[in-house]
Amino acid sequence: MRLIIGVDPRTDLALLKIKGNRTFKPVRFATNPGRVGDWVIAVGNPFGLGGSVTAGIISAASRDIGSGPYDFMQIDAAVNRGNSGGPTFNLDGEVIGVNTAIYSPSGGNVGIAFAVPAKVAGEVVTQLKSGGTVSRGWLGVKIQNVDDDTAASLGLGESKGALVSEVTVPGPAAEAGLKSGDAILTVNGQKVADSRDLARQIAGFSPGSKVDVRILRGQKEQTISVKLGTFPSAAQLAKAEPAAKEEPKTTALDQLGLTLAPGTGPNKEGVLITDVDSSSNAAQKGLKSGDVILEVGNVAVKSPDDVANAVKEITKLGRTAVLMRVKSGDQVRLVPVQLKKS
Repeated sequence: MRLIIGVDPRTDLALLKIKGNRTFKPVRFATNPGRVGDWVIAVGNPFGLGGSVTAGIISAASRDIGSGPYDFMQIDAAVNRGNSGGPTFNLDGEVIGVNTAIYSPSGGNVGIAFAVPAKVAGEVVTQLKSGGTVSRGWLGVKIQNVDDDTAASLGLGESKGALVSEVTVPGPAAEAGLKSGDAILTVNGQKVADSRDLARQIAGFSPGSKVDVRILRGQKEQTISVKLGTFPSAAQLAKAEPAAKEEPKTTALDQLGLTLAPGTGPNKEGVLITDVDSSSNAAQKGLKSGDVILEVGNVAVKSPDDVANAVKEITKLGRTAVLMRVKSGDQVRLVPVQLKKS
């Protein structure tokens, strides 16, 4: 008899309790994460064959496969349908990972498989065993990486940190006062390398934890204390709404390669892009006719003059790029655009 103790969709792991007369020999989770090139053995039930074993090496220690805040181990051992959930052993007989996914244009094995690292799997199992669920800290923001142009537009010396593109309400970040356009630099004093690093750090805290988030807003750094929430389900996230538009900044027309017009109708709160110079950096960043500029440098704009005035102020600061909050269809994103030299 099998009883499901708990399930964690973020890592695709479940904990089962098996009742019966059989005695199962336990296996150990590896404490050493392994190195690229180490041999591994993948065990599973591909195509219903049962107890199939394949061998390979660790191809990469951490890969982003778009599944939550965690990185996955990449292996080249043959993993097919039915291998998921099976253990990946090292040569010491320890579980170094749990087979979870493959990359395949055809649906069959092409030598690229991914496993949940043992450390992550162990933490998930511990939480499932104690409470039946996995609770992760939640900040309540949509974030993107800080590239070179974004760093230049913000006045940062290096392209590090995570940029807040939207704040979800209700949510911990909104309640604490975080805003779109804030650049998150550290969490509890630990530097944030990029958006995934921030997601990992936040997920490592328990819901209800208070963390000090160091941000850059405008020209000043400040620390905001945030009480983290519980990471919501997909259904709860769908109900959440982005925070109301915050006050942003603007950019100069000739320096941006844009032709602008006042927004009308549903876009009256912004400035409409009517034409884009195909040779401009704005065109390279994907801006196009019909997009709406909502903010420039964290200042809301409602007319082309607002954009021009904002660019002048940013130029006075000696910056080579400007950060704009742009609405394209139903999507809102932050776009750093290099300024043309006058």
